[in-house]
Formats: sequence, C-alpha cells, structure tokens
Amino acid sequence: MNVATDEVPRVLIVDDEPDLCELLAITLQGMGLTSDSAGTLKAARAALAQGPYRLCLCDLRLPDGSGLELIEQIQRTLPQMPVAMITAHGDVDAAVAAMKAGAFDFVSKPVNVAALRGLVDTALRLSRVRAEQVTAPTLTGDSAVMQALRVTLAKLARSQAPVFIRGESGVGKERVAHLIHAQGPRANGSFVPVNCGAIPEHLLESELFGHIKGSFTGASADREGLFQAADGGTLFLDEIGAVPPAMQVKLLRALQERAVRPVGARREVPVDVRVLSATHEDLAALVLAGRVRQDFYYRINVIEVMVPALRERSEDIAPLAADLLRRIAGGERLSLTPAALEALEGYAFPGNVRELENILERAAALCEGTQINATDLHLLTAGESALLAGAGDDLDAELGAVERARILTALQATRYNRTAAAARLGLTLRQLRYRMLKLGLN
Repeated sequence: MNVATDEVPRVLIVDDEPDLCELLAITLQGMGLTSDSAGTLKAARAALAQGPYRLCLCDLRLPDGSGLELIEQIQRTLPQMPVAMITAHGDVDAAVAAMKAGAFDFVSKPVNVAALRGLVDTALRLSRVRAEQVTAPTLTGDSAVMQALRVTLAKLARSQAPVFIRGESGVGKERVAHLIHAQGPRANGSFVPVNCGAIPEHLLESELFGHIKGSFTGASADREGLFQAADGGTLFLDEIGAVPPAMQVKLLRALQERAVRPVGARREVPVDVRVLSATHEDLAALVLAGRVRQDFYYRINVIEVMVPALRERSEDIAPLAADLLRRIAGGERLSLTPAALEALEGYAFPGNVRELENILERAAALCEGTQINATDLHLLTAGESALLAGAGDDLDAELGAVERARILTALQATRYNRTAAAARLGLTLRQLRYRMLKLGLN
C-alpha cells in the first residue's frame, strides 16, 4: 500500500484488474491525490479499517463478493465518505442498484479519464462539505414527518443518484429539490428549475438541449439549453409527467450518456448535471396509461421522496404561518389571533403550503391593524375544498375561479349592490373592492 500524508486526500481503489488499478492510480496522482489498491472485498475492508480515505472507487464484481456489500458497509460505518461504483459499459441496472445502495455516482468501463476526473473532483468537494458541516436552508416545522424528511434529504445530498420527488400541489417540491442541491457538493453550482408542463411540446427539446444558429425558423443565434446552464449544478425537472414519450427517449439518453445534442448539432456536448424530478401525479399510473415510458420511469425514479401534505402535519402550521407573515409584512409586525390560528389548524388545505401563503397574503392586505382575525382568513367551505382537492398545479387560477364565482353570485343576488354583496359575503366594502380589482371584475 502507498502511504499518504494527512494533508493529501487519499483514495481507495477496489478492483481485481491490475491494469485498471494502475490507470486509476496514475489519474489520481495527476490530480495531486494518493491512492491505495485492494483486489478483494476482504482486502478493501482491511484497508478501510486503517483509513482514513476521502473517496472509494469500487468495482461491482469482486472475486470474493459484490461491491454492493462494501457500499452498504461504508454507508453504515463511514457515511461521510463518498463511494463511486465501477460498472461494465451499458450496465444501467447495476449502476441504479449501486446508487440505491448509497453510491455517490458510477463510472463505466472502459474508464473515460476526463469523466473520472470530474467525478473525483465532485466527490472530494462533497467530502469537504460534509467535513466542514456547512449548513443549508432547511424546512420549517418540527413534526415527526418533517424531521424524518430532513434526515432523508441530508442523505440524498451526498449522492448523485436521480431523485424523484412526489407530493400534492403546493407542498414545496421545488424547495425540497433546492435543499438537496444546497446541502451537496454542487451547492456552488447553479440550481435550474424547469416546469416541463409550462413549455410547449415543440419547444421542449430546444429549451432543454439548446440549438445552433439556423437549425429552425427563428434560430438566429446559437443558444445553450437548460442542461448546459445547469452544468456543474442541479437541474430540477418539475411536472416530469408532462414530457411527451418521444422527448422521454432523448432525455433518457442524456441521463445515461451525460451528454446532450443541441437541435441542429452533429455532436453531443458533455454535461455534468445532477437531475432531480417531481410531479403531483402518480408516476406509476402514468406508466400504465402509456404516458410515461417504463425505461424512463426507472431511470428518473432511482430514489423516491414523498413530501407530506400540510394537513398531515398541522402542528407545523403555527411556525410556517409565523415565517410567512414575517416575509409578507416586511418591516411590520403581523400576527394571528388564537382564533385565527385555530381556524388554520383545523382547515384541510387542499393547496397545502402554497395555499397557506395565499391566504395569509390576502388576509395581511385586508385586515385592520396588526392582528389577523379568523374572519380575515376567509377560508374555503368544505365543498369548495373538495372541489380543489383534485385540482392541477395552477392553484392561484383555481382559487381565483372559486372566489370569482362566489363574488358574482353575491352581486347577482343583490342586483350588483356592492355594499349589500359585501355584507352577504361577510366582507367590508373595502375588502370586496380589493378582491374585485384583483380578479378584474371592475
């Protein structure tokens, strides 16, 4: 074994092919690193006991066992140390299994030296971030489900595995994705969120992969795509179920090859991106319905995270509301009366945290003084909540439609007497005018 000083990062190579071990060692040496080699699972365990190492590169198949066993051991005993799995070319199933077991990333044989250097650099940044215990923004709430979610996100931040985030509309899936990014080695890189459902189908490929000048009408200059914009960072694909099957094939290739081909280009462009995805829909059901390809599903859903609905953690409503009111009120001091807080804690919140924010913004604009009363909240009725329970992601539009319908009904019933309509709705005239202006009913 080679001996390394404490100042020089040390890497453990676990592979039974001497030529590959030598190539890896030379590459690492060129990066200013030292390395030790182990040809068996037993030898690797002995080396780990002597440590310390900043990174482990481990072959999947060893003479006396599987590299997955070593990954699981490192996850239990040395959770701060990243592990990268070495797999056969095209063995996607093995790579997925490795990342599910806790591997940071994988590299395929024959090893691409440039890709290896990028992987090692990212892994060392990860181990340094974990060692320095850099803090990142966190999720508000101390309920049991949120505490468990925070622990899960901290583990996922150490990996490069694709993560699928599932949850109802408005629960904060993008915030969860941002937290995974912020706590990992890519924190200094870009976090690029993309709502796939908001991009027209004919523009999706160009938006994601970019295009070159003259590739289609209107392409007056080269333009990089969102994959290139996220290079070195994280790309968050929200509403992934909205991506058409033909585009899923191209995304699948980009994820597997770590390269994209801009529209009109002849060659692929390598990208170093971690991809996170999300949807409020049941992805497995979309596979059965033929909207999502099975191979694409398995590639993006290596690890699934479920974000709880707000009604499942009502004890978090008080701290959430306090945080939101501090942001909404700016320098002013706004608070909820006990009755208002009780009303919020008993409400079903079909729109989750996003709906809570909307309710508090409206109440802050309409309340008298510095306290928000229960009557200022104007929560939806049980019937209206049921109507929104199956709503899509455009919560503002759905809530606006319900509010518009109630105001129009009251106006019609009072022959458009605004004072009478306001009284019928339990609003002041000022509040009714504000809502009508907001909804374009003037």
